[in-house]
Amino acid sequence: MNTIWIFSFGALSFILGYRYYSRFIAEKIYRLDPDFITPAHEFEDGVDYVPTRKGILWGHHFTSVAGAAPIVGPAIAVIWGWLPALLWVVIGTVFAAGVHDSGALMISVRHKARSIGSVAQDILGPRTKLLYLIIILLLLLMVNAVFAMVIGILFVGYPGSVLPVGMSVLIALILGQLLYRKQIPAFWPSIAALILLYVFIALGQFFPIRVDGLARMTGLDPVTIWVIILFIYTYFAVQLPVWRLLQPRDYINGHQLIVGLAIVFIGVLILHPDISAPAVNLQANGSPDWIPFLFITIACGAISGFHSLVASGTTAKQLDNLTDARPVGYGAAVGEGFLALSAILAAGISVHFAGEGSLAKVVLTPDGGDWIRHYSDWNAASGLGAKVGAYIKGVSYYASGLGIPAAIGSVFASVIVISFAATTMDTGVRLQKYVLQEFGDMYRVKFLQSHNIASLIAVLMALGLAIREPGGKGALIIWPLFGTSNQLLAGLALLTITVWLKQQKRPTIYTTVPMAFVLVMTIWAMVVNLKQYLVDGKGVLIVFSLLILFGALWILLEGFRAYSRSMETETNHV
Repeated sequence: MNTIWIFSFGALSFILGYRYYSRFIAEKIYRLDPDFITPAHEFEDGVDYVPTRKGILWGHHFTSVAGAAPIVGPAIAVIWGWLPALLWVVIGTVFAAGVHDSGALMISVRHKARSIGSVAQDILGPRTKLLYLIIILLLLLMVNAVFAMVIGILFVGYPGSVLPVGMSVLIALILGQLLYRKQIPAFWPSIAALILLYVFIALGQFFPIRVDGLARMTGLDPVTIWVIILFIYTYFAVQLPVWRLLQPRDYINGHQLIVGLAIVFIGVLILHPDISAPAVNLQANGSPDWIPFLFITIACGAISGFHSLVASGTTAKQLDNLTDARPVGYGAAVGEGFLALSAILAAGISVHFAGEGSLAKVVLTPDGGDWIRHYSDWNAASGLGAKVGAYIKGVSYYASGLGIPAAIGSVFASVIVISFAATTMDTGVRLQKYVLQEFGDMYRVKFLQSHNIASLIAVLMALGLAIREPGGKGALIIWPLFGTSNQLLAGLALLTITVWLKQQKRPTIYTTVPMAFVLVMTIWAMVVNLKQYLVDGKGVLIVFSLLILFGALWILLEGFRAYSRSMETETNHV
């Protein structure tokens, strides 16, 4: 199958989905009220509650949710064939992710920008908040630790990316001052900032930055050194008001997405290679059954519970108008769908680097030999670093169609992945801080209510997990739980939205169907995994799995009870 047809099907589906289905959901189901006073205005404090233009907020929300996961997940899942991966990305984005993301944003804004767990306390019952918060805290812990590890691996593998990524922080700080202190319109300054970033990308290959010397001095490996540096940076980043760094950097990254996707998709039109991955390969060597595991392997890029945390944790505090929940929430889900589509197109072709340094070229292997070697079995396909590397090689190949040298193309692709992952880390630690503060409020623990102390604890928790093993790979101990706990949270968020819709006497079918599908697939996968953990004697995974599964089933029971009460009330009124 030629990649042009795969791209055309995916792009047309996303465009039509946003044009028609998102409007129907926004106007007929969620009934987004333009006159509703959002928390960004009601509680404006210039730090967390900041009314933000929808274009800027879209960039912040999108780059916060689009870390490495929408790249790694689809890249792994093509082992089952490009067709199942493509269909889940398209159907999941249009009918599940967009509904979930815009719904979580809407319901949080209507409840004073509280987290989805706190909102569930009002809608499902008081017992659900603690259960929600435990699941959320574990998920954020995994996200923050693993994304730090992925960035560290990429910094070591692509040292030319360190300079542009570091300079992007300085550029974003300057841009934030221009936008919010000087009130300069955002578009042209952000374009100038993006061009300046590309200058540093070109310079990055001539000025690679390595920490090998520091690693030898401390006795630590380079990845661990980078992980520690990243968490030190993150601690200070979350102390800043969102307008100083997080929003402007996200706005630049939003432009990066557009440019990156344009390079991939224009490269497809120019080079139009045939995809090397088989259309269907349901009996891949060593892989688990594609049902249910396809639907947890591709989480971000189809539907992801992490998005409900970002929507209700930071984005809801910045939404200027309730109607912006459609372009920001649903629109970011579509953006992530495009990113997942690009991952399928990049990882599905067979390419390799020929030569080294500035003379390197990325070459297509039409016989598919490189793809076959990469996906010969499940273990080869499931490495995080390897899959990001496959995406980077694919992007470099498409970039070569526009005359971009392979060395610059690989740095450009790695900067995109690192920028998205770093922004997700910033947002994830900020969210983890909010969760710890909620625990402090619930149990009247004063030190947890402190902004600085909660931030420090959030950073130390994730750092401690990441550096338990050499190479920052400690997070991989509980990483197998990420896909299931992430999707479980998505189903629970849809459950909360569904019960709220029922209480408001609105149609629930549009949230009930994706909720039921996601919960069935996820619980099925959790049970299968739990059986394997018991056989292998993996005590940590067994304990965490049982905690998450028990909490989720309890929340489900509370949700069904709340839904039944709403039905009884509706019947009595009739």
